[in-house]
Amino acid sequence: MLAKVNSGYVIGVNAQAVDVEVDVTNGMPSFLVVGLPDASIRESRNRIRSAIKNSGFAFPETRITVNLSPADIKKEGVGFDLPIALGILGATSALKQEELDNILFCGELSLNGKLKHFRGALPIAMSLNTKFKTFILPTANALEAANIDNISVYGAGNLREVIDHLKKITPLTQTVINKNTYFNTNSQTELDFKDVKGQHHIKRGLEVAASGNHNVLLLGPPGSGKSMLAKRFPSILPDLSLKESLETTNIYSVTGQTKNSGLIRERPFRSPHHTISYAAMAGGGSYPLPGEISLAHNGVLFLDEFPEFRRDVLETLRQPLESGKITIARAQRSLQYPSRFVLIAAMNPCPCGYFTDKLKKCQCSPYQIQRYLSKISGPLLDRIDLHLEVPRLDYTDLSKKRTGENSENIKKRVTANRQLQNNRFKNKKRSSAYNAYMSQKDIEMFCPLTSTAEALLKKAILELGISARAYDKILKISRTIADMANSETIDTPHISEAIGYRSLDKNLWV
Repeated sequence: MLAKVNSGYVIGVNAQAVDVEVDVTNGMPSFLVVGLPDASIRESRNRIRSAIKNSGFAFPETRITVNLSPADIKKEGVGFDLPIALGILGATSALKQEELDNILFCGELSLNGKLKHFRGALPIAMSLNTKFKTFILPTANALEAANIDNISVYGAGNLREVIDHLKKITPLTQTVINKNTYFNTNSQTELDFKDVKGQHHIKRGLEVAASGNHNVLLLGPPGSGKSMLAKRFPSILPDLSLKESLETTNIYSVTGQTKNSGLIRERPFRSPHHTISYAAMAGGGSYPLPGEISLAHNGVLFLDEFPEFRRDVLETLRQPLESGKITIARAQRSLQYPSRFVLIAAMNPCPCGYFTDKLKKCQCSPYQIQRYLSKISGPLLDRIDLHLEVPRLDYTDLSKKRTGENSENIKKRVTANRQLQNNRFKNKKRSSAYNAYMSQKDIEMFCPLTSTAEALLKKAILELGISARAYDKILKISRTIADMANSETIDTPHISEAIGYRSLDKNLWV
């Protein structure tokens, strides 16, 4: 007898419907799964056999053939355990076909029939909510899938509960959440900008970066507060919107990091160690999963000890810094993941760390300094908007009590500045309406210069020999600074401050 069960399969950050067809016929006992399954699906045969028996049902000791359609797409993961088990029960008349129709099933089974978390529930619900209106998933996945409108999500603890629900013996409780109430209960971080003593110029630069979503490079001797400043940067960023939260949660769901958590309500802050591999940073594997670059989407990617990262790892940043997405190509398919983040990189100015220090003498030769700085390519530096020199704190600043402005006040200004940008770009079809992502046409339209500002910019270009990309960066930063000053036009002070944030363009380090 033949039974068909609906399921879904994640491809990148999207999903495709899969028909799980099960045929139970007479013949020598066998259990064959076809349709390009990977090892985790082939191993499910033993889990499913034990789960069905331990749930109080008979497992057919005949020939079982399972087809995962479409058969030309390779499939992996443990989410097919539940639909295959239900298909076997449907093919042996323990369930009726009409009880299985129009419902999407996903979930991993343990040997005792318990349903366990699987990765990709949110992208499956987002991509297939027009085709299916009822989803039955493990309890651990129900909360994230319930964030999608116009579908009914039921969380089940084990296989027996699913069957009792389908037979209307004991109905499952629908998982329902109020997204607005749930989403607005953001937890507060203990990290605050008021903890940072001194460094007023750096805090101003970080406020500019947060307002326009610009990337930042922090340069300074050890102990000057680079990491401390970077870790507090998310506290001045606006709260995630519901759309941004769904995008971020979608990526984390693909990697299986959303167990019982529902929506992600705080901006990601990813800080990988400098020994990270290429695949872990960019994403990869035989079936490419998102890497740190994509996990930082809508948040912050902090790279401490920037020159210590492998060269090939750093060069993976080029595409996402430019386009906001990263493409991972493999022999069988090419996947694209969103990667729109603020990069904050921190580094010492030389191998010993004290090249710019006022008190400790640098022990490095000019060649060592040049070699150290050359670990970061020019094209990558060009893509970093602000270069902030973080000096050593003197005793006066160190001995003061915490009197700096708190993150909440800065956050309000940053939020207002970003809202101004959203209003400016509201008629343009783009994923992110921030100054950092203006196109050449946008720059021409929204960056009008006064005559004195244009003269200053021309002088800077001729004297510093900056690249065309750095020229655009200065204009984008100037636009953000002008927005912070509520100015429609970009004036001399705005250009001057923007040029001051490009220290590596001035060749002052060697």
